[in-house]
Amino acid sequence: MLVFLALVTVALASAPPSGEHFEGHKVFRVNVEDENHLDLIRELASNNQIDFWKPDAVTQIRPRSTVDFCIKAEDSVTVEDLLDQHELQYEVLISNLRNVMEAQFDSRSRAAGHSYTKYNDWETIEAWTQQIADENPDLVSRSIIGTTFEGRNMYLLKVGKANPNKPAIFIDCGFHAREWISPAFCQWFVREAVRTYGQEIHMTELLNELDFYVLPVVNVDGYVYTWTKNRMWRKTRSTQAGTSCVGTDPNRNFAAGWCETGASTSPCAETYCGPAPESEKETKALANFIRSHLSTIKAYLTIHSYSQMLLYPYSYSYKLPANNVELNSLAKAAVRELNSLHGTQYTYGPGATTIYPAAGGSDDWAYDQGIKYAFTFELRDKGRYGFLLPESQIRATCEETMLAVKHMASYVLEHLY
Repeated sequence: MLVFLALVTVALASAPPSGEHFEGHKVFRVNVEDENHLDLIRELASNNQIDFWKPDAVTQIRPRSTVDFCIKAEDSVTVEDLLDQHELQYEVLISNLRNVMEAQFDSRSRAAGHSYTKYNDWETIEAWTQQIADENPDLVSRSIIGTTFEGRNMYLLKVGKANPNKPAIFIDCGFHAREWISPAFCQWFVREAVRTYGQEIHMTELLNELDFYVLPVVNVDGYVYTWTKNRMWRKTRSTQAGTSCVGTDPNRNFAAGWCETGASTSPCAETYCGPAPESEKETKALANFIRSHLSTIKAYLTIHSYSQMLLYPYSYSYKLPANNVELNSLAKAAVRELNSLHGTQYTYGPGATTIYPAAGGSDDWAYDQGIKYAFTFELRDKGRYGFLLPESQIRATCEETMLAVKHMASYVLEHLY
């Protein structure tokens, strides 16, 4: 009986929070045709609590585009009436957020402990980082590159066959707390590396010739908060004097056109750029690590969701990078590889024109540090589930993304600089 109770306790400890708080919340997709429509969305945003999903702030919406946003149950009638009254075309992507939130956990594997085909909480991921390193000492080593605002360790896995001064590729996941498919990919990548090394010729060559630095969760505090308090949290959990609002958007906190566009100076905003570049312990730790390994890091990949895009610099400006033609053809080829498995459609291009202008992002910053191959993945889907992608899609999402990442790694290996 004691054993049974202990197992029940473990299961409960890692059980995600219920979505009661989100009962009746709706996610809309609205077609924004012109400035009048834009004014209407701005008016909605100023009078109602709106959680913008894509783009991630009202300031980033452009005419002739769509906007996805979530609103509380009590505001949905008002919002629908206003949209109808002004004849804006819209669809309800999610009619009850709570249902979709609870339906995320549709994996057959609900056993306690780590699984690559379900969403793992931070404690489980933390234990996994140690275990994967212990089980694969010839291929994986774990280090701590810093601590978060709330004092948690930031673990980095170095994956590759030991050799001094190998060129490296840096991959990070979990910048934005609610994008759960992102950390799932970093875990999957490490698993595939150790599972197929010595079996599959492509991966074996990559790990012999390259090191992969994998940061499974950048924004650990935020990720924990999405499991314990608010599934839709995005930012870090830092606090500062003079405001009761919590958190900075870590992907607006880098010294790359910092806070010039697509970011907010308001601490309450979802895209708050922070009081200064690298004000967040998490972004500072990441930047410090990359700065101290610039001689070896040849590519930087950062994994986000959602919208099925592969982006390269710049996002902080409409200027194009010096090797724009090369980045474009590499993105095109990577997207073709990704598409070959399940037919998933991705778009690709420079961030500012392909998704929206946004300053202070890690990819632009890495590129400006001299890392020629800097890319952002926006993983599945295109909005049917948005940030709440069901666990049953983890495997397919990770498998197809692996193809793109391996293609990019091979390209980098053939074009060292």
